[in-house]
Amino acid sequence: MKLEENKSLKDYLTMRLGGKARYFAEIQTKDDVVEAFQFAAAHQLKTFVIGGGSNTLADDEGFDGLVMHMCLKGRTILEDNADDIVIRYGAGEILDEVISESVDMHLTGIEAMSLIPGTIGAAPVQNVGAYGQDISQSFVELEAYDMHTRAFVTLSKEDCQFAYRASIFRGKDWGRYIIVSVTLRLQKGNPQPPFYKQVQARLDEKGITSYTPALIRETVIEIRKWKLPDPHYIPNSGSFFKNAIITKQKLAHLQEKYPTLKGFAMGNDTFKISTGWLIDQAGLKGASMYGMRVHDRNALVLTNVGAKSYHALAKAREDIIAEVNKQFGIKIVQEVLEMH
Repeated sequence: MKLEENKSLKDYLTMRLGGKARYFAEIQTKDDVVEAFQFAAAHQLKTFVIGGGSNTLADDEGFDGLVMHMCLKGRTILEDNADDIVIRYGAGEILDEVISESVDMHLTGIEAMSLIPGTIGAAPVQNVGAYGQDISQSFVELEAYDMHTRAFVTLSKEDCQFAYRASIFRGKDWGRYIIVSVTLRLQKGNPQPPFYKQVQARLDEKGITSYTPALIRETVIEIRKWKLPDPHYIPNSGSFFKNAIITKQKLAHLQEKYPTLKGFAMGNDTFKISTGWLIDQAGLKGASMYGMRVHDRNALVLTNVGAKSYHALAKAREDIIAEVNKQFGIKIVQEVLEMH
């Protein structure tokens, strides 16, 4: 295990902000995980795991502990059945490379998540998804190091308690597990309609009626490249806020004033609405503040166009939250994780 001290974090986080990690370790093997944990335990250090750094922020003070950069690679086919294939991936594998490979193998199940940045090991943490697919739909199990029991464990789909952009890893078991591999079951053959509205509309425009995983991936990439800034060129953390979950009564009240507002049923008389729409309606799409900018094509995305500190980002975030709450009575919630 390679261990460094006072390592700048901003080059590992796609928002390109943040201070230094007191200690920083590259994780290449399962043995590295154990060694890193033992080092942290011996020195009474808190820990944090990063993958691609696309959904994580560090404040200006950095992280007074051990940051583990998950770089554990590998792909293993566990089952090759008539209708599906089960594949185990090292947690450090880049998610979009996993998706590209699955499409080349003519497998379906994750192609609508094309171009989501980050690693596959981070995908279960917030149950990442896009355009009608999320990781839980193809998920079989994961292996993780349990820092409570100091042993590697296997967690099933039920164990992970997936929900909309949520799991035990963002809830009751935050900071307990270090994910080292993720196993997916991907279907052979072609994806079946209906597809997410924007994807279907783009397919219809092209007159496409025969669908393949490659076509869906290509279509999603076209949409994402138009709607979302590339973090390699414009620092950002992807969708900065979660879509809002509101009551049936609140939705009805909003629809009286905004009849075209769509709500998507989430169960228990709650509905998901677009936070991007809320930010746009609040007059903030394209707005610049403190060196941050609300993206002019997707108001869920906050880009760093000149900010030099996390403090600047925090001020922009609070202004956006306050303005949406003032206009709609809805307090939107940050999706991006923070190092604590």
